[in-house]
Amino acid sequence: MTSRVPRLKHEWIVEQLAKEIQTGRLAHGDQLPGENALAARFSVSRNTVRQALTELGNQGLIATHSGKGSFVTFDDRTIDDRLGWTRALVDQGVRTAVVRLELVEEQELAERLGLESAELVAVDRVRSIVDGSPISFERSRIPAIGTLRALPERGLAGSLYDELRAAGLVPEAGEEWAELARLSQAEAELLGRPAGERFLRTRRLSRDVKGQFVEHAECLLDPDRFRLHLTFGS
Repeated sequence: MTSRVPRLKHEWIVEQLAKEIQTGRLAHGDQLPGENALAARFSVSRNTVRQALTELGNQGLIATHSGKGSFVTFDDRTIDDRLGWTRALVDQGVRTAVVRLELVEEQELAERLGLESAELVAVDRVRSIVDGSPISFERSRIPAIGTLRALPERGLAGSLYDELRAAGLVPEAGEEWAELARLSQAEAELLGRPAGERFLRTRRLSRDVKGQFVEHAECLLDPDRFRLHLTFGS
């Protein structure tokens, strides 16, 4: 007969609150009770409650903001970006603001990607949730060819994916990198966050079925709102 190793107090609290969050009893955006209330509910010290809240944050279930409290960030919804971020995020109640749309010369990027021309179309966007809080900043660079060359003059009315597709560029394969990075002063101002705060930085390079360059996208994602799930193979 084996004996069961007792759980630490904060682990038990994590289990109970995680269950309430994942079953929807505590919904996305709800504020958790304060530390004193949780300490009284579970008959533990505030330090134990803080340990539990830290672990819930590490699991991506809540976000704790100094002076404001802890809020549920888990919503158990999958974003399928195969048809473009704009279309994928609209269904999640996320709004998009284009902050830059122009023809640019980026020689360093062109050399790194092996492009014949350094002339590209820059499309920079900030995504915000319904209450106006920014959750991502994305820099996209696409070829300045065909109908895409006139995009800065026409404006981006819908999905960038639709514009690429209309120009005959359909992403078929590519690479993606992800790392934690600190926000620069300019990035922090766009996102309404302190400079130096850690965000998830991803870089994605996509090409069409012939290997032609389609898009280079660099995204800064709020780690309290996004998690990456990559699949491989057909």
